[in-house]
Amino acid sequence: MDEGIATLPLTSRRKAAILAVSLGPSAAAELFKHLGEDTVEQLAIEMARLTDVSTEQAQSVHREVIDTAYAQGYMAEGGVKYAREVLERAVGKDRANEILDRIAVVIEATPFSFLRTTPPEQIVNYLKSEHPQTVALVIANLPTPDLAAAVMQQLSPETQADVALRIAVMGTTPPDVVKEIAAVMASKLEMVVKQDYSVAGGIKSLAKILNQSDRPTERNILEHLTATNPELAEEVRGLLFVFEDILKLDDRSIQLILKEIDSKVLALALRGATENVKERILANMSQRGAEMLREEMEYMPPQRRRDVEGAQSKVVATIRALEDAGTLYIQRGGEGGDDELIG
Repeated sequence: MDEGIATLPLTSRRKAAILAVSLGPSAAAELFKHLGEDTVEQLAIEMARLTDVSTEQAQSVHREVIDTAYAQGYMAEGGVKYAREVLERAVGKDRANEILDRIAVVIEATPFSFLRTTPPEQIVNYLKSEHPQTVALVIANLPTPDLAAAVMQQLSPETQADVALRIAVMGTTPPDVVKEIAAVMASKLEMVVKQDYSVAGGIKSLAKILNQSDRPTERNILEHLTATNPELAEEVRGLLFVFEDILKLDDRSIQLILKEIDSKVLALALRGATENVKERILANMSQRGAEMLREEMEYMPPQRRRDVEGAQSKVVATIRALEDAGTLYIQRGGEGGDDELIG
């Protein structure tokens, strides 16, 4: 082994490089898919500097990765206190302290992570007495988009619109302000939280929440945004995919989607669709399949609006899942240039 490499300090970047090298080309390539371009570039440079990696180094890094993953899993499940208790029982107090100290930055990087297992109703109940700007800050920075969407859906339509606008135009927030809000909220919910983080809202944050929301919530917010700030509403729409956007997909993509959708769900979803959407769907089905779908729609009794929108949400969720899996591509508003597809 290169003695120079052995004596180099194991920085976080070097540990990441050792992990990537020791995993092998295929696994490393898969890892790179989940990293940003800048991170991949920095990691590639660090990997190039490694002429040799000892078995001891690789094993040490692997153990650290596993310990960190377990610790973060315990924290997500029950918070820092719970993670410490479990780790102390598993590896002893000293080792537990070492692991938690090493990922202290991760613990502090999610200011409202203590709300991960808190029911949306409880969060909404707390936020009722808060200023809309505080509500926006909390919702924009909840641990997961699903939780943020669940909280947003329980707000009144007027509050939804106000909060959505505030999230969309939100910039960075001073760490002290975030720390104080989270600390007060944690105290009221009888929890403990540690953080020091500058959070950002913005259009992407709002779009991520709306992509996880139901159609009534999505429609209400977009309608109010259009009325108060049309340009901002268009920017948000550009990051969303709604049921009517099926018209923007090519025939191959529509055919892929139809393979994943139950015929009853599709028939219900099309009850509230425009004629253009219906015809586009039917045109991408076999003659027999199209006839059966028309018959099912014709003999279907009147349906509640929320049921139709629920079916449309299922279709959209399937489309987004296919996009996440890389099976199909959805061109968002404002995309083009280097992202343009070339046949």
